[in-house]
Amino acid sequence: MTDPPAYARGACMTYDEVVLGRRSIRGFHDRPVPRALLEEIFALTMRAPSSVNTQPWNFYVVSGPPLEAIRKGNVERNLAGVPDSREFRKGGEYAGVHRDRQVEIAKQLFAEMGIAREDKNARLDWVLRGFRQFDAPVSIVITYDRSLIESDIAPFDCGAVTNALVNAAWSRGLGCCINSQGIMQSPVVREHAAIPDDQVIMICIALGFPDYAFPANAVVSRRKSMAEAVTFVGFDEAGGATREQAVSD
Repeated sequence: MTDPPAYARGACMTYDEVVLGRRSIRGFHDRPVPRALLEEIFALTMRAPSSVNTQPWNFYVVSGPPLEAIRKGNVERNLAGVPDSREFRKGGEYAGVHRDRQVEIAKQLFAEMGIAREDKNARLDWVLRGFRQFDAPVSIVITYDRSLIESDIAPFDCGAVTNALVNAAWSRGLGCCINSQGIMQSPVVREHAAIPDDQVIMICIALGFPDYAFPANAVVSRRKSMAEAVTFVGFDEAGGATREQAVSD
């Protein structure tokens, strides 16, 4: 069991607490999320940066019977072998260190859930949870304007707003899991979320009040170190800008 974030305990959270404390949540209470709380979160989310202030994103916030219809259609079509129809480019299979990280997080989750490698039924059930968007009470489908479909910047901007949304939600005691399995069958999502044809479905986010007794919610993924990810250019050994850089600035 993990402790709830400070906001869920009635305390305000600092930015550092939000960023360092947030994790993907895959087990939720069935408690409804008040619309007023969602609107509070979106008020923060809308401050996300975008290229030349284009703000290409739109949000379809789905709950109740429409969400149940999406879950049902997504599961049934996937089990029937209907091909994946996600609307973004996925590229090839992950390889090398990227595949290693994918496998590592899967092992962490299966270990916490007590799912053995040879337990095919339990592994299938875990996959189906993803198709059902982890049974969260709310699904947020993020789209962008189809007029921008030739641009790689619009999906980049959607990534920025998605990050803003999950952090805002965490700061208000809600958990999220960014999940492309939930939109694998895009015609189902488009129909029941009433998404018009002039929108491209980018991603969905499962959202709700975290069940802190759910084992997988204890998993915190290992992150690349700063040394692995960050290259400083133009700094002296003491960590400041070089004299030439300082003068030119």
